[in-house]
Amino acid sequence: MQFGGKTWLPPSPAEALEQGIAMVHQHFSLVPRMTVVENLMLGQARGVLNRAAFAARISDIADRFGFVLDPNAVVGELSVGERQRAEIVKCLMRDPQLLVLDEPTAVLPPSEIGALLDICRRVADSGRAVILVTHKLAEIAKVADKVAVLRTGRLVAQADMATADMGALVQAMVGREVKPLDVALDDSEDSAVAPPNQPGFALVCDGLTVLDRHGATRLDNFTLEVRPGEIVGLAGVEGNGQSELGMVLAGLLAPTEGRYFIGDVELTHAGAAAVTAAGGGIVPEDRHAVACVTAMSVAENMYLNKLDRFTRFGLLQRRALNEAALVQMKEFDVRAAGPDVAFSGLSGGNQQKAVLGRELTLDPLVALVAAQPTRGLDVSAVEAVYRQIRAAARRGVGVLLISSELDELIAVADRIAVLYRGRLVGERPAEMNERGAIGALMSGQGAI
Repeated sequence: MQFGGKTWLPPSPAEALEQGIAMVHQHFSLVPRMTVVENLMLGQARGVLNRAAFAARISDIADRFGFVLDPNAVVGELSVGERQRAEIVKCLMRDPQLLVLDEPTAVLPPSEIGALLDICRRVADSGRAVILVTHKLAEIAKVADKVAVLRTGRLVAQADMATADMGALVQAMVGREVKPLDVALDDSEDSAVAPPNQPGFALVCDGLTVLDRHGATRLDNFTLEVRPGEIVGLAGVEGNGQSELGMVLAGLLAPTEGRYFIGDVELTHAGAAAVTAAGGGIVPEDRHAVACVTAMSVAENMYLNKLDRFTRFGLLQRRALNEAALVQMKEFDVRAAGPDVAFSGLSGGNQQKAVLGRELTLDPLVALVAAQPTRGLDVSAVEAVYRQIRAAARRGVGVLLISSELDELIAVADRIAVLYRGRLVGERPAEMNERGAIGALMSGQGAI
């Protein structure tokens, strides 16, 4: 490598920072209970702490790059977009020559993606270099000067963005021609599907309400039924109650009011272990925080909910566990050096596929709740994830698919319900000619 015209072999992240390379990671490194200014002083302030001066620097940088950030706000109370801006300011305070952003839009609602890309452009215009790592070519097309494609660790294409062929870039990313998601799924699936009106319900939410610690309503009388073999998409701009609903259904948050059932088992106050025992598969939106134990191995994470299968006389039979994990890794295309490597060493996409594989192989699996299951995945992996979800539905599993990716919901779901400000405001068939009506509901227009 070369940086600044010289051979570059940094011995540590600290040295890279010192020499002018800063990175905004996909998973944020902020302390939720501290304020923005307190977070940004960590590792940068020396001697007597001067919060006022530091806060002034934060505001000055934010103003210079065209966005707003309150230095005294508590990080845990900020939106995802605001937290990301705090991470960017944290990097810019070091006056870097190179800013690297890893999947920066993966956690953002659509309304905030444009603002982030504008910030990237402003940073580049200030004389700094920016590397934007993303699977979303549409975003690259809006902001990049040059594009390079990596596949399985190799550079397989590069071009000037102004003259690049988008179709060729997509094909370079996945190594084959890519069809629209709905066509790809239909081409790859059997014609046999689960009967559309199987008796009973896989998942029932009855009047679920969640109030936060300030008394604000985050989820408001949410009522929805999912039949066996049915995929129900839940659309909405992030921050409209999806996170709270996912936490409730995972057994990680008790609702203020209401009940919910998996099959005929009520689980309202039962906890996460009971959800698993009742046949509830959960793919949470924040896989890093609540879906895995990153210090444990890939095999241990893929069998977290069924490690007892590999236990004898209180001891874990690691050879049998690793052999089983290898089979599952192949089935779900989880790419790692081996089943015994640390889960933290996997990319975000491979972590997501591992979590999905673990939940889809739950036995019995009655209902699957998948929140943002394709976040951070490339187009080929997105197709593979939805193929697995559709296969589960054909086996009679009821699926609640929570996503802000409307086109994906239309391609995969049977019907789409819309969440706005914590309320279920409407429901439409999962058809492309309904896209405008669904989008209007997502923005609060035409709510019922």
